[in-house]
Amino acid sequence: MPTYQRFEDLPVWQEAVVLAERCEDFIGGVNDRVTWSKRDQLDRASLSVSNNIAEGFERGTTNELLAFLYIARGSAGEVRSMLCYFERRPKLRDFKAEIVEIKAIAESCSRQLGGWAQSLQNSDIQGPRHLNDQTRANYQKRKVGKDGATAFAQLAARHLPHDHPMHPKNRPGSVRGDAPRI
Repeated sequence: MPTYQRFEDLPVWQEAVVLAERCEDFIGGVNDRVTWSKRDQLDRASLSVSNNIAEGFERGTTNELLAFLYIARGSAGEVRSMLCYFERRPKLRDFKAEIVEIKAIAESCSRQLGGWAQSLQNSDIQGPRHLNDQTRANYQKRKVGKDGATAFAQLAARHLPHDHPMHPKNRPGSVRGDAPRI
């Protein structure tokens, strides 16, 4: 998994910017068919997705990043909700295809943000603000240990007879026929 140094390199941030651009283009096209307040709300909600990703990324802790990812995901949901409303309006019938496309982008952002948030919730990394030489070294040791255990299990599965006690299928906690568990 790549490690990103800048929020601008994040695929989800890039897609969120496309969402904001597409919403802005849509707003320009429906100018006389939708009230100013609804256009403004869609504009702000769509830009909020990328802005909250950026702000969370820059905060420096996993907990803060998670909070902003959920805010960004909420904004993506708000965009979808507004587009569902617009899709029902007879005055906007001519814009149905565009609305459907923008909703798909918002949904994709939401899925990516949800997946990222879930992976962070299952991580023991607290974020760059908490990193020092000791925490980096400890993290690296754990990672090397996990990688080594995985490599050993794969090697054992290929080269040891299936009835050998060190074969991954015969280790405690594994069920015969299952993939190796480490």
